[in-house]
Amino acid sequence: MSVGYRSVAEPVWFKSSYSGGNTTECVEAAFIATGVLLRDSKHAEGPHVTVSAAAWREFLAVTC
Repeated sequence: MSVGYRSVAEPVWFKSSYSGGNTTECVEAAFIATGVLLRDSKHAEGPHVTVSAAAWREFLAVTC
């Protein structure tokens, strides 16, 4: 028996701990099954960047 169409839950966005203390420098991220979404919190409805899980691990390994 087929399950049919299921809607995907909206990602849960959170402010990056590396964002500036003021409202002009704020990056938000959301974890998804295939990686991480990144966006500018001042333009939450605008475009976002999708980063694969492998690329995110590599980024963290280099920057942390």
